[in-house]
Amino acid sequence: MRKKLQETTNDALSSVLPVAIIVFLMSVVISPMPVGTLMLFLFGTVLLVVGMGMFTTGVDMAMIVLGEDIGISMTKTKKIALVGLISFAMGVIITLAEPDLQVLAQLAPGIPNIILVLTVACGVGIFLLLAIFRILYQINLSILLAVCYVVVMAVSIFTPRNFIAVAFDSGGVTTGPITVPFIMAMGLGLASIRSDRESMEDSFGLVALCSVGPILTVMILGICFRPAGTNYAQPVIPDIITSRDVTLEFIRQIPHYFIEVIAAVWPIFAVLVIFELLTRRYHKRQFARLLIGFIYTFVGLVMFLTGVNVGYIPVGQSLGSGMASSSVKWILIPLGALIGYFIVAAEPAIHVLKKQVDEVSLGAIPANHVQRYLSIGVAVSVAIAMLRVLTGISIYWFVIPGYVAAITMTFFTPKIFVGIAFDSGGVASGPMTSTFLLPFAIGACHDPDRIMTDAFGLVAMVALTPILAILIMGIMSKSRITPEKIIDVEDEIIIEYNEEAPSL
Repeated sequence: MRKKLQETTNDALSSVLPVAIIVFLMSVVISPMPVGTLMLFLFGTVLLVVGMGMFTTGVDMAMIVLGEDIGISMTKTKKIALVGLISFAMGVIITLAEPDLQVLAQLAPGIPNIILVLTVACGVGIFLLLAIFRILYQINLSILLAVCYVVVMAVSIFTPRNFIAVAFDSGGVTTGPITVPFIMAMGLGLASIRSDRESMEDSFGLVALCSVGPILTVMILGICFRPAGTNYAQPVIPDIITSRDVTLEFIRQIPHYFIEVIAAVWPIFAVLVIFELLTRRYHKRQFARLLIGFIYTFVGLVMFLTGVNVGYIPVGQSLGSGMASSSVKWILIPLGALIGYFIVAAEPAIHVLKKQVDEVSLGAIPANHVQRYLSIGVAVSVAIAMLRVLTGISIYWFVIPGYVAAITMTFFTPKIFVGIAFDSGGVASGPMTSTFLLPFAIGACHDPDRIMTDAFGLVAMVALTPILAILIMGIMSKSRITPEKIIDVEDEIIIEYNEEAPSL
């Protein structure tokens, strides 16, 4: 366990260090910021690295195991209605536990937090149910995604303009560090029961469909709900003078995120307890390991969220505002791309995706190649987001052609890459995006009337371009990924998971 924690912490350090260096150089050369704000960033970086290491370790020990076992047990029952009820309930529960959604709900003006959160949670629940049935009944993912996005685009015609960007952003923030490990593991558990050769390919795609649900439900909310106001309130940067002020600021904020993470994690812990009472699946030692994993997940998430929210939001806003006020504000585009290239590696859910890709493909799809294409995709998305901030170009000019191109490419890409691609869009838009890149864009957008339409939408772009990047990777790798490699690993995983499992 200690060795695993050391490995994950080292991975987190190597992921976060390039971002920290870039931000430090920008604060010195291009956009000077108060020393106190920079100290917040450095303290936050330390918490982020340690927290990400602990969180990733906990996810491997508990969240992934629980998700896979629930997926396996769901296939043991012949009651389709029960499977649907469990799928919907799990979608709602894990979405309510997603901290990124809370951040978006607080930033979006005019909509009561509870209304937005419940709307998004219902969207995830409905589409997780759809995703589960897709795996069980082997429905083609490309066709299903095409239908879903056609419906989204049709509904968007009737959606108020101020809701468009928030709706697309909601699809990105719902697939964060809590949701992704559980959903992806659940899909792997479901697919492992099937004995056909395409079962492991179908384990991908749950995150993709769960990202569509919130977009659609928030658009419907926009049609039905009339907010009291849509003026965005800029977050206040704390007044930091000494190192003691920095320490006290983090100490003051830790209880808030402690309570927030308790509210996020306890429903999933309750699911573990209920699942064990119903199935008696785990021995005492296995259950103890799961409990330790939950503790690691809890402590790591508290540290991670405290670090990024307290240390990164002020820096992102300050850098964006300073660069937009300079005479070379167009430098926002290349610098945004540079930050986007490196920041995606700091997203906790990215490591979960890379691990599953490596396991399912038995190394036929190298995880470092997936990382490289994701980084390129996010770099492009942040550059486009900065272009929108500077020019006010509508998000429609990028979202509609982007998804049309993505759906078209799914018919020319190896099937396994389709699910990976659309899942990658969800996992790339995690807490680092919502707590650093989004404030960065908001700070760069000086006109308060344009923030809702031009600064918001960045998360949506970050969720789109990785899809295109991985699909391109699939087309380019088509001749190198042989069916035999995928079949071998499918047989290996099917043997592992076809052991007798108690039914619900």
